[in-house]
Amino acid sequence: MGLLIVSGLSGAGKSQAVHALEDIGYFCIDNLPPALLYRFVEFSRQSGNEIEKLAVVMDVRGGEEYGGLEEALEQLRQNKIPFQCLFLDARDEVLERRYKETRRTHPVSIKNKISPEEAIRRERRMLQPIADRADYHIDTSVLSTAQLRDRIVSLFTSDSRQGMAITVVSFGFKYGIPKDSDLVFDVRCLPNPFYIPELKHKTGLDAEVYDYVMGFEESQELLRRMESLLEYALPLYVKEGKSQLLIAVGCTGGKHRSVTFARKLYDFASAAGYRVSIQHRDAERNV
Repeated sequence: MGLLIVSGLSGAGKSQAVHALEDIGYFCIDNLPPALLYRFVEFSRQSGNEIEKLAVVMDVRGGEEYGGLEEALEQLRQNKIPFQCLFLDARDEVLERRYKETRRTHPVSIKNKISPEEAIRRERRMLQPIADRADYHIDTSVLSTAQLRDRIVSLFTSDSRQGMAITVVSFGFKYGIPKDSDLVFDVRCLPNPFYIPELKHKTGLDAEVYDYVMGFEESQELLRRMESLLEYALPLYVKEGKSQLLIAVGCTGGKHRSVTFARKLYDFASAAGYRVSIQHRDAERNV
């Protein structure tokens, strides 16, 4: 099991980091008390648990109970449990501005009834030993959310394409376009197997329908143009920091042409190295 400890200054972007880690397959626990760290890690390592990558966020939000953070990490070292530490930081003036913009109160300020400026300075002193021993240190002062996500993905996965989950969905326009679709392809312009008696009650999951749909030059050319668009656009979505992309492919009833083309686009994205799943929303509907 890979264990990553995430810590850092309040307001430095730990929540965004957690979202990025979840997108690349980490099981994330936020705000875990240090006293529970070793026991939780031991439980996660037991046979039968399927946690391969675990990220635990530990900081000073709990006040005095977080004073044992350094001791908790030392307990992992003494028990020869390998881990890495990611520390998120930002300049004091940036943290102050973020708290003012969001109108949130600094956790150390709440606990000790001090000004936000003093709370940031005190928190920095408390976390300095962790910052000094961190394996990865990211200063988010000038990073956008997308840039921070890209930095996290590049650090903890070998392929940035794995940070975006693509779902290809076939559907029937007569039942409506899938909610939250990012890209919608309409293949109603192609010959319809519905009007072939022996194919009418089959779907694009059947070889006969699949071969029929792709047996036309128009289908081959339309597929090439779709693939060309995806070849150009998908890296741009990754660069922008998009974590999920829904590609919808529609025909009239969602049983024949859309299913066939969804399969083709799924194969294309998979071969290109992306993390892809496929759904056929309307293929089993009774007409």
